[in-house]
Amino acid sequence: MKTALLWLIALIGTLGLKAQVLVKASVDKDAILIGEPVKLLLDARMPLGSQVSWFSLDTIPHFEFLEKGKVDTIEGVDGKKIQQVITITSYDTGYRVIPPLSFKVGQSTFSTDTVGVTVTYTPFNPEADYRDIKEIEEVLNPSAGYIPWIIGGVTLIAIALIIWLLMAKKKKDMPVVEKVVELTPYEEAVNALDTLKQKGWPQPVESKYFYTQLNDVLRVFVMRKLKISSLEKTNEELIRALAMLKPDPEQFRQMAEALQIADFVKFAKYTPGDADNERNFNSIRAAITILNNLT
Repeated sequence: MKTALLWLIALIGTLGLKAQVLVKASVDKDAILIGEPVKLLLDARMPLGSQVSWFSLDTIPHFEFLEKGKVDTIEGVDGKKIQQVITITSYDTGYRVIPPLSFKVGQSTFSTDTVGVTVTYTPFNPEADYRDIKEIEEVLNPSAGYIPWIIGGVTLIAIALIIWLLMAKKKKDMPVVEKVVELTPYEEAVNALDTLKQKGWPQPVESKYFYTQLNDVLRVFVMRKLKISSLEKTNEELIRALAMLKPDPEQFRQMAEALQIADFVKFAKYTPGDADNERNFNSIRAAITILNNLT
């Protein structure tokens, strides 16, 4: 009888504790643009004197931590209140769910409800006015690099030179071979963009070729300069990879929109106007400069 009474007292105490503990997770906005910060508020209420093992957060699927605020504890006549604000973001578009997050009060575990956040690109409106592109800062002394296809070109030149020497048997003096100038990834990308721009903005039937070339210039630069295998990635995968470098948010948004429009042109047969072409060209060029300055 005494043992049963002790079990009953323990059960009542446990139920009383759970009834007094409240835990909640919430976000300051339920829809964000890709890479935009969102604040996650963790809020718990419990009786005074409770022993707490606070949330231990290392990862949240589809989200990345930008900043973890300190854990604030306030005690009053109505009990203990603990809060923490964590700034997160996501580079995966779609409806993303923050799963239940758990912490312990004494020996009991409590979990928050799930929280949903919709991650999207900036809505594309062909008729909207575009914001000005930031001025491009010239880079002094860009670091040297190697161009895979120039190496192949050098190899072909060497083979042609050998054949020429074999045919010119009567010549005694070896001709002087001019050194091939190697371009840095940034120089090659800028030269390619200048060449593309000199051709003028494309006619509607040439839009797909223009955006394919513009897209390829960025991909080759990323492969050579940042050592990211970009040629086989989709544009969305490329955006997620570049987001890990934490570039300027506004420049990153404009580059992501330019790549999105490139997909519209190539796959949805969208035909942008001259103003669109100029803006997207400048966005890619500015992004290449920003990425070059990151390393």
